[in-house]
Amino acid sequence: MALGIGSEGADDDELMSAINTTPLVDVMLVLLIVFLIAIPVAIETVPVRLPRASNVATQTKPENVILAVDRDGSVFWNSEKMTDRDMLLRRLGEVAARKPQPEIHVRGDRDTRFEFMGRIMAACARAGIGKVAFITAPEPGAGEEAR
Repeated sequence: MALGIGSEGADDDELMSAINTTPLVDVMLVLLIVFLIAIPVAIETVPVRLPRASNVATQTKPENVILAVDRDGSVFWNSEKMTDRDMLLRRLGEVAARKPQPEIHVRGDRDTRFEFMGRIMAACARAGIGKVAFITAPEPGAGEEAR
């Protein structure tokens, strides 16, 4: 509320009952501009080319298990090829029983189908593995080109 200024037929003690909406409109316009700029940045588009990521270098402990999956779906335990799914499940069960339980680091080829990675995740879950990490290549440096 504001006081009326001027003496043209108004009593000096009388208050104006009009609300000043200018600050409200200013704030709303600023919010509208912020959202118009922020929303297109937050929306991702469909084209994907993922496996590169910038992250903290992984501390590989001797007890960590590295599972590698090549583009054909062959699974390697450290550097030993797993001949069948039962062999992988048996080895994962042995690892799951250890205290403390080691981490499983999955290194998948960039062209590996998700089906093969899903089988690895299902086998780890079935064996009771608590921590599974996916290893990615670091972002290319300033002088290095992305492939």
